Amino acid sequence: MSSILLIIAWAATCPYFHYNDTWQLIINTSTTIITFLMVFLIQNTQNRDNDILHLKIDELIRATHDAQNATLGLEQMGSSKLRKLVSNTAR
Repeated sequence: MSSILLIIAWAATCPYFHYNDTWQLIINTSTTIITFLMVFLIQNTQNRDNDILHLKIDELIRATHDAQNATLGLEQMGSSKLRKLVSNTAR
């Protein structure tokens, strides 16, 4: 809803400032800053969710007695070793 109000305010100020370069620069700069902040917020939220998911999965692996603890350190494994491991388990 707030984004719609911002667009309406932006459209309403166009004729008032006669579409000059300073007005366009302010609008472009503010939209760039808002976009950067939104990307940062989304990435931060995704990283937090990913960390929480890893902690939950690690706890489930630790709680299961039959689980293989070798899978706990997959983050440190190189890409080629991971691909080899995936291809071996897919068979």
